[in-house]
Amino acid sequence: MDIEVELSKIIINEHSDQQIIVLKERNGERGFPIVIGIVEIFAIDRRLKGIKPPRPMTHDLLDSVIENLGAEIEKIVINDLRDHTFYAQIHLRLNGQTIEIDSRPSDAIALAAASNTPLFVAEHVFEQTSE
Repeated sequence: MDIEVELSKIIINEHSDQQIIVLKERNGERGFPIVIGIVEIFAIDRRLKGIKPPRPMTHDLLDSVIENLGAEIEKIVINDLRDHTFYAQIHLRLNGQTIEIDSRPSDAIALAAASNTPLFVAEHVFEQTSE
């Protein structure tokens, strides 16, 4: 079962390559941090603030490709945690079919940050993060 979450906190440390985002249950108390790279944290932060760069960044390019192919992002699912590494899938809707694309969570969240794309976490991932 997947639990809907929201991006509850972004912690930017410009003196480190490792940045932190915190995901929290929409209708609950559980949450956990994910360590991501500086490029992804700035992409997420920029998209949430509505700042558009003069030229498309990688996440903007991917968003444009998806849109121009006639697909839409249905949801993002953080679907696994193995060896301290989170895994995610981008669920696209194209011609009535769902296509699941493997992704790093940071890239998937950056892609979805400027839209109302729902974020989900698999129940077993929540269970692993609270151990």
